[in-house]
Amino acid sequence: MKVLVVNCGSSSIKYSLFDMSNEQELAKGLVEKIGEEVSVFTQKSEKNNIKLSQQIKDHKEAFALFTKHLLSPKTDVLANIDEIKAVGHRVVHGGEKFYESALLDEKAIKIIERYSSLAPLHNPPNLVGIREAMNYFPNSKHIAVFDTSFHHTIPQVAYMYALPYYWYEKYGIRRYGFHGTSHRYVTIRASELLNKPLNKVNLITCHLGNGCSMAAIKNGQSVDTSMGLTPLEGLIMGTRCGDIDTAILFFLAEKENVGLKEIDKLLNKKSGLLGVSELSNDVRTLLENADKGNKKARLALDMFAYRIKKYIGAYIAVLNEVDAIVLTGGIGDKAKPVRKNICQNLEYLGIELDESKNNNCFEQEAVISKDSSRIKLLVVPTNEELMIARDSIKIAS
Repeated sequence: MKVLVVNCGSSSIKYSLFDMSNEQELAKGLVEKIGEEVSVFTQKSEKNNIKLSQQIKDHKEAFALFTKHLLSPKTDVLANIDEIKAVGHRVVHGGEKFYESALLDEKAIKIIERYSSLAPLHNPPNLVGIREAMNYFPNSKHIAVFDTSFHHTIPQVAYMYALPYYWYEKYGIRRYGFHGTSHRYVTIRASELLNKPLNKVNLITCHLGNGCSMAAIKNGQSVDTSMGLTPLEGLIMGTRCGDIDTAILFFLAEKENVGLKEIDKLLNKKSGLLGVSELSNDVRTLLENADKGNKKARLALDMFAYRIKKYIGAYIAVLNEVDAIVLTGGIGDKAKPVRKNICQNLEYLGIELDESKNNNCFEQEAVISKDSSRIKLLVVPTNEELMIARDSIKIAS
């Protein structure tokens, strides 16, 4: 049975086609810069790789283009669209209504629309993808897999903010957490690698990409996470500030004479690694320049690692017992110097990095701690698409 996984952004569509009889990824692709003068389409499969630059004016055209190439005899992965049993959609915000993945119908779509106010940059384009996919694959079942749902097990003491209680009742202002599909995947995989039952494993999972978040996992369930009402809170990210003193907003509004929209843009798009380094949000660029003596690049990287260390300490206190710290995401998988910076000088907490193992690990599953380390250090590349495909076939069957 085949499952198509779709992650629809405002100007992009990322997709993967799986054969779920053996969980093999048959093809994956990306349509970028939708609506711009020149869009880019790439698709990879065993028999055929495609890269095209042409104008793709909207998501409808994007769906038509990649569907045509999935059906192409040259690609040889799909004979007709009715082979697709289910289409799994990544949806960022499911609020307090969706505690697990859900079959999409008009009622579910209206609830997702309602949560667009909590995720205005993500839920609306996710819905565009859902609508278009339903048009193109009318005989398939459509399933929404939510970034927030894995964190529904967080207790009230951890998800509430110290704000007037009626704001929670009236507006739903609370911690929701994001990257849940990734945290869930690496939690399952880590329990397998540690040979420990999922309902007994305690972990600190670190999803480190351009967006970054951490989660405290107790007995296989999320009990705290660094992102909050929105994906702005928590760790330092590529262009997002993470935790700050909220009084800075009032100070900025007065001193810079800027409005809330501009401040929102500054905190989401011009802060983080980019803001501190005044150079780039790309860790590879910062590492290269830090090695050449760029002090702001070094500072940004050191702040990035320092914030993660603080959360590790906090989550050890929350969990009381930790089997492993799991590193994933583009930075967690690949950036050896960043992993070293995060994990060094934590011996007091029972965390001992093996530098040789760390240096030999690049985008692969590995243990990078010393044999004597009480808390293991694991690198586990995430696979959110496979997690979405698994949920989709389970619900569709």
